[in-house]
Amino acid sequence: MAAEMIEVLRKTARKIENSSSYQWGHMGLCNCGFLAQEITSLSKEEIHRRAMQRHGDWSEQLNDYCPTSGFPMDDLISELIAFGFTRTELAHLEKLSAPAVLRQLPIAKRNLHHNIKSDVVLYMNTWAQALEDSYLPMISIQDLAVPEFQGSL
Repeated sequence: MAAEMIEVLRKTARKIENSSSYQWGHMGLCNCGFLAQEITSLSKEEIHRRAMQRHGDWSEQLNDYCPTSGFPMDDLISELIAFGFTRTELAHLEKLSAPAVLRQLPIAKRNLHHNIKSDVVLYMNTWAQALEDSYLPMISIQDLAVPEFQGSL
């Protein structure tokens, strides 16, 4: 699952970087909103519509999350969790605040602003790299080996 998480973080960062519609105040166009679009294939409008059925931003909705509530936003959050992200990681993404991610950045670049597109891109790419760095030692070359060809040429 780590490989898929790394890929979706990098893909989401590219989409945010290339987007002219990033808006931290819009539940479908913010940090978690872009990630949710990528994982669920829901539109920004649908994500925002689901979010507006309850109070609060992503952090508050993650805090109030109940997997059996029947609220459409909770169903969306369940999809993100099933993909491999935790509620805590998602809350940190919305505020760009995970200590483990920030420690990967030079001290001068750790004062990120959660609503600045370039800071979001930096955070997501740094998080993806940290996941990759922790994932790589668990892979052996034998895991990547292609089965021997059994046919004739």
